[in-house]
Amino acid sequence: MELLFIADPLHSFKIYKDTTFAMMRAAQRRGHTLTVSEPQHIMWQRGSKVSARVQDIRLTGDPTHWYDAPAQRSAWLADFDAVLMRKDPPFDSEYFYATHLLEQAEREGARVFNKPRALRDHPEKLAIMEFPQFIGPTLVTRDAGDIQRFHAQHQDIILKPLDGMGGMGIFRVGPDGLNLGSITETLNRHGARSVMVQKFLPEIVEGDKRVLIIGGKPVPFCLARIPQGREVRGNLATGGKGVARPLSARDREIAAALGPVLQQRGLLLAGVDVIGDCVTEINVTSPTCFQEIQEQTGCDVAGLFIDALEAAVATHRG
Repeated sequence: MELLFIADPLHSFKIYKDTTFAMMRAAQRRGHTLTVSEPQHIMWQRGSKVSARVQDIRLTGDPTHWYDAPAQRSAWLADFDAVLMRKDPPFDSEYFYATHLLEQAEREGARVFNKPRALRDHPEKLAIMEFPQFIGPTLVTRDAGDIQRFHAQHQDIILKPLDGMGGMGIFRVGPDGLNLGSITETLNRHGARSVMVQKFLPEIVEGDKRVLIIGGKPVPFCLARIPQGREVRGNLATGGKGVARPLSARDREIAAALGPVLQQRGLLLAGVDVIGDCVTEINVTSPTCFQEIQEQTGCDVAGLFIDALEAAVATHRG
């Protein structure tokens, strides 16, 4: 297959842990060809198909100079066997517009994973509200009074912006309510922005588990991201320690319920975050943790993903 990865600039990749790089490496080993672009290089001109400035690349195996690439060229997205949207959050206006261009490319015959409409329809924090049986007490609001009442009821709470990533902007407020007003004002910008508020889950000490769902089925191992020191966040970007573990019975129950729904909507890959028995996020833009799981367990997560991608493309062709 000819694969187009739409991602962040290659020079920003940390290839020792980057999941998009792991996908590329697994695909090249299968004999697939790799092409890359960035969202700002996608173009749609009147009377023409959606195109992009792209680079064909070859992975070298050298950790420093890890790819070779000739000069950029222009290509129609519909000419590739698969287009993989792997741009990291934030999900801002430009990301939103990129999904519209990708959806037009789909109408022209492109096969895009994850599906652009599904990316728009599944904001990563709000998406959990569709599955109340699997989440803890949760509130989404702009109103400071709502947040105060939620705190009064649950005492120990977590507040976070809806558009954050990597643990950015997450606050914990305990029973004393210290700084709740100030934190609320910071996050909701005096009522201008929505905030997610959740009851604090003490099971975070055992890790914030990333359960990967590929083609509707769970990877048999998750990555528990365990907070270090006095940090409340387990995110690897904030210094959390990643420990791979087999899925628990509850993890499998969650995956069995969510997996087929997400797959049916065009989400080939999703990362479901679980603390204790509760889902806290459903990541769909650029889920990670492939390399950490493989290094610790030997499970070839990237290979499982390419298996699912090959099957999905074959289904589209059929």
